[in-house]
Amino acid sequence: MALIDGMSRLLIDGKLTPGGAGGFATVNPATEEVLGEAANADAVDMDLAIDAARRAFDGTDWSTNTALRVRCVRQLRDALQGHVEELRELTIAEVGAPRMLTAGAQLEGPVTDLGFAADTAENYEWTQDLGHATPLGIPTRRSVVREAVGVVGAITPWNFPHQINLAKLGPALAAGNTIVLKPAPDTPWVAAVLGELIAEHTDIPPGVVNIVTSTDHALGAMLAKDPRVDMVSFTGSTATGRSVMADAAATIKKVFLELGGKSAFVVLDDADLAAACSVAGFSVCLHAGQGCAITTRLVVPRARYDEAVAIAAGTMGSIRPGDPTKPGTVCGPVISARQRDRVQSYLDLALAEGGEFACGGGRPADQPAGFFIEPTVIAGLTNEARVAREEIFGPVLTVIAHDGDDDAVRIANDSPYGLSATVYGADADRAAGVAARLRAGTVNVNGGVWYSADVPFGGYKQSGNGREMGVAGFEEYLETKAIATAAN
Repeated sequence: MALIDGMSRLLIDGKLTPGGAGGFATVNPATEEVLGEAANADAVDMDLAIDAARRAFDGTDWSTNTALRVRCVRQLRDALQGHVEELRELTIAEVGAPRMLTAGAQLEGPVTDLGFAADTAENYEWTQDLGHATPLGIPTRRSVVREAVGVVGAITPWNFPHQINLAKLGPALAAGNTIVLKPAPDTPWVAAVLGELIAEHTDIPPGVVNIVTSTDHALGAMLAKDPRVDMVSFTGSTATGRSVMADAAATIKKVFLELGGKSAFVVLDDADLAAACSVAGFSVCLHAGQGCAITTRLVVPRARYDEAVAIAAGTMGSIRPGDPTKPGTVCGPVISARQRDRVQSYLDLALAEGGEFACGGGRPADQPAGFFIEPTVIAGLTNEARVAREEIFGPVLTVIAHDGDDDAVRIANDSPYGLSATVYGADADRAAGVAARLRAGTVNVNGGVWYSADVPFGGYKQSGNGREMGVAGFEEYLETKAIATAAN
């Protein structure tokens, strides 16, 4: 199969179809060259997709046939693995993802993780027997049943599209839901290819999965507003998350939100400063800093502030943005000219706020084409600066001084976000104690890694509601029903 043949079509009710609004260009962010055309859906297409998902949920045994669902999710995993090399090249070209990352969260990891969703459904305790009791004096046998929510509208971003598309599709389908996927217009092909694989390589019934690519952001609002949709699962910016929540309020539908972050990397005064600051600098450069959980605030002891800035700048200054097709590239382009200009506007703001660049600060001179930004260290600002409080989504690290553990915790928690955090310290118990005080959904200590199929991911505060991945992520797509039967 030539995957590119199916990437300019929608998947609606089991059929690969063109978009009602024609097509739109998808662009290679490393070269600015047009890769080709994606299907551009209109409101009629979205209406048909929602209707197909509703009929598939209400009129088939998909929600009750666990064995079928498990088989289908595994078939999708196998189909993706069978085309992994084609998908790798597609991901590098359309997402601008460095080749090295496609062995992990940019491709192979989330594909493999579909197996966790299937295994969870296969082994899940769908009915829990609570035994006999006599509430109000009436002998009763009680049970708790978990069942699918219904039709799920999934709206996904462009930064790690395979990971996020599949982290919604896998659990939602395995739990018994039908789904309409609306991916970001910046990366339509990596979502549309799922439609071709589903249609040609799985037994997923028509209407169970619908994939609608479009430049029209109002189609996402349709999913949130439509009464035929029972749940909306959104990953993206906090600002858009507020709109999704507001649109969903009219029908009181279930809402899952995985939103922005401005995560802190806390370095305690007994830590190996060189190791900690190097790790912090390197992590901000991965995929050009386009990750919601990346720790973009480096919070270091005041007495060693200048040294910390120099170490971070030494690491980040040595990482040159480059061709994502090359195996050694760590920092590729940002996704678009608009995103590049947005990052640059924050760099300009950093200077206006009184900050200075220890390295970077603009576009690399050796990259005349492509949406590249230099890895940049901002020094001389406090946590009150906008560049320390707002999500930039580029390879930008702001270094902030702290005056001891309590102050470091205060700074880390002084944020509208609470998605992730890191703590480095030589005393493991002390570092764990600091980690326990951080208001964040995921925390790694001294280089630990929380990212895994069985670990729930999500945030506190304005970083979202609910959890994705793990059993908790699977259960986001379930309702709970209590059944009481009179017993003789």
